[in-house]
Amino acid sequence: MKSFIVRLISFVLGLSLISFGVSLTIKAELGTGAWDALNVGLSKTVGLTVGSWVFIVGIVLIGLNAILLKTRPDFLAVFTIFLAGVFIDGWLLVVFDTYQASDLWEQIAVFIIGVIILSFGIAVYLQAKFPLIPIDKLMLAIQERLGVSMGVAKTIGELSALVAAFFFSGPIGLGTLIVTFTIGPLVQLFAPRVHKFQQRLQT
Repeated sequence: MKSFIVRLISFVLGLSLISFGVSLTIKAELGTGAWDALNVGLSKTVGLTVGSWVFIVGIVLIGLNAILLKTRPDFLAVFTIFLAGVFIDGWLLVVFDTYQASDLWEQIAVFIIGVIILSFGIAVYLQAKFPLIPIDKLMLAIQERLGVSMGVAKTIGELSALVAAFFFSGPIGLGTLIVTFTIGPLVQLFAPRVHKFQQRLQT
């Protein structure tokens, strides 16, 4: 029971931190991750909130992952994307609703902080071993379906989102490249430390 409670806290805290980090990268206006750029672009061109598109795109990906993996849809992941969408809308529409960086240096600082928090949040959320965000599972689905490495599968997924974000005028910029190539190494940096801390809490 104690182990489950620790995992549940890690799951909710991790998603909250991920959403916080994503929101900061959006507010920095230097470019966001490909999938976040797609959600922001859809929000601006079609309507609805960014969090709503996190949920809608997530539902589409749950179906796509099921087709690629030839399995039943991961319905438990619906809760994951719902929570992520709610958190992102909370940060963007409530906490940072009127915030705007005053100059380039503030934009850079906000972006860097966002990337670090986002990476740490991913490390925390992965330790919970709850249903994955469909974007993460897409990488595994592409890897299994095409027989490519995890890195290539990740690149295929990111490029697909990037092309879609471009068509919907998403916030693509230098920050997009930085997010794409730094998140993985930062998560690998944080993950062992988060794991050790979680292990201490469970004993």
